[in-house]
Amino acid sequence: MTALSVNVNKIATLRNSRGGDIPDVLTAVDTCVAAGAQGITVHPREDERHIRPADVKDIAERLIEINTQKTPTIEYNIEGDPRPDLIDMVLDTKPTQCTLVPVVAGEITSHTVWDIRQDGDTLKPIIAALKDADIRVSLFSGTDIEQIARTHDIGADRIELYTAAYAMAETEAEIDGEFRLLETAAVKAVDLGLGVNAGHDLNLENLPLMQKLPGLLEVSIGHHLMADALYIGMEAAVKAYRRALGQHIA
Repeated sequence: MTALSVNVNKIATLRNSRGGDIPDVLTAVDTCVAAGAQGITVHPREDERHIRPADVKDIAERLIEINTQKTPTIEYNIEGDPRPDLIDMVLDTKPTQCTLVPVVAGEITSHTVWDIRQDGDTLKPIIAALKDADIRVSLFSGTDIEQIARTHDIGADRIELYTAAYAMAETEAEIDGEFRLLETAAVKAVDLGLGVNAGHDLNLENLPLMQKLPGLLEVSIGHHLMADALYIGMEAAVKAYRRALGQHIA
């Protein structure tokens, strides 16, 4: 089964636009978990424009509380660039997984992948430190086979395939072509012993085909799920995305 990890950044974005604590991020986490989400994702940026350090800690504590009463446990995935304060936050919080993502100054959302040839020497000791703390490490990845091999060489546990090009494809030929690139990359990752995650602009329309991606363990979805939640409600949106992944819902 491919797990659904819900990114709750947009809840914090809406809260921050007004100030105060409404909507409440922890209530959103509780709702997602109650609807069957297998994980919660956050991406705390340096400018704190959505998820803040206090949220990261609060969510960690809430998931610990939930997981003492729930099997299987809900995973916690913290995404971000490997800046010192982010790594310290991750080591202090000890999530299930840390997804390292390169950040470009001024970007609205993540849109670049790691160049392991250039960044590998910097990433390798960071990956080692996270793994020493029993935190699974995933790297935001494109579909270049050589880069995926280098990702394995520097010690990462998983890749998160960047799916924007696939999600933005319009014609059947474009969709098929982009999916084949993801498929080839996923096969390579699995052959190397890497786990495969995916994320970026996945939605109810393009998600069903992703069920066919070899070895896909997890998708992380925020923006589109939250947009759908505005129309149909958070619980219904989480369940709709679970169905799109082929998950059975009683």
